[in-house]
Amino acid sequence: MPELPDIRLYVTRLKERLLDSELESIVLGSPFVLRSVSPKPIELAGRRVQGVSRLGKRVVLEFEDEFFLMIHLMIAGRLQWVSPAPEAKRPSGKAQLAILRFSSGQLTLVEQSTKKRASITLFHGRELVEAQRRDGIDPTSISVEEFSARLTSERRTLKRSLTDPSWFDGIGNAYSDEILFEARLSPLRLTTSLTEQELRRLAEASRNVLEAWTQKLQVLYPGFPRPADVTAFRPAFHVHGKFGQPCHICSAPVQHIVYADKETNYCAVCQNEGRLLADRSLSRLLKDDWPKMLSYDEGG
Repeated sequence: MPELPDIRLYVTRLKERLLDSELESIVLGSPFVLRSVSPKPIELAGRRVQGVSRLGKRVVLEFEDEFFLMIHLMIAGRLQWVSPAPEAKRPSGKAQLAILRFSSGQLTLVEQSTKKRASITLFHGRELVEAQRRDGIDPTSISVEEFSARLTSERRTLKRSLTDPSWFDGIGNAYSDEILFEARLSPLRLTTSLTEQELRRLAEASRNVLEAWTQKLQVLYPGFPRPADVTAFRPAFHVHGKFGQPCHICSAPVQHIVYADKETNYCAVCQNEGRLLADRSLSRLLKDDWPKMLSYDEGG
C-alpha cells in the first residue's frame, strides 16, 4: 500500500498538473470502483480543480463549489498520467478502473490485482470529506510528548501501533520496518515497556525516516511516477524486503516473521539483542527446535 512519502509524491505531482485544470469527464471501468451514490460523476464535469491534498493514505481532489473526489489506492492501486489526453476515452483491460479526463491531460486509476480494492468516492460539502478523517496523527508534525502519549495509551506491540491508521497517519508495513530499525527497537516490543529515551528515539526515527523518504522520492521522480515507481520494496531500504541479506550495520542476515499476508523484517542483532522473534507458523511447527538466538558467521 502506498504510504505517506508515496502519497505526498502523488499530491505534489498532481498539484503541478491539475490546479486550475477543468475536469471534462469521469469514465468508470467498473461500477464497483465508485463507492458513493451522490453526487453523480457528471456533476463534477466542467468544474476546475482548486486543490489537491492528502487525507491519510488517500488523495483528495477539490473542485469548485465544494465538490470533492477522493481516491483510495489501497494495496495495489496506482495512478497514471498522460498529457495530452489520448483519443481513447474508455478504460481498456481489467487493470484500468477509472479514467479522469482533464483539460491538461488524463489521470487513470489502475490496479494490477485480481482483488479490486482501490476506490473513488465523490462528495459535495467539505464537512462530508472531513467526516472521513481518522484519528491518526501525523508523526512528522507532532512533538515527542504527543507521540509518546499516543503510543503508550494502550498496551500493544510497536509494529501494530505504528501501522494503525487510527493511531498514526500514513505509516504502513514498509516504513514501520524502517522506522523500527532506525530506532533499534524490536517490532514486538510492547508500547508500555519503553523507557523515556526509547520513546524519544522512536518518535525521532518516525519523523526522520518519513521526511527523508519524502525528500528522496521527490528527487528520484521529478516527473509523474509510473505505477512501478510507487512500491513497498526499494533498494535503499535497510530491512524491509531484505530478508536474508546482510544488515548494513552489523552484517547479520535480516530476519522476518510472517502473519496473515504481512511480513515484518528486522535485524535480530541491532533490534533485539540477537534474539530471534517467534514466527507464528514456523515456531509452532518446530516447537523446541525453534532457534532462540541468531547464529551466523560474522566474518562471512
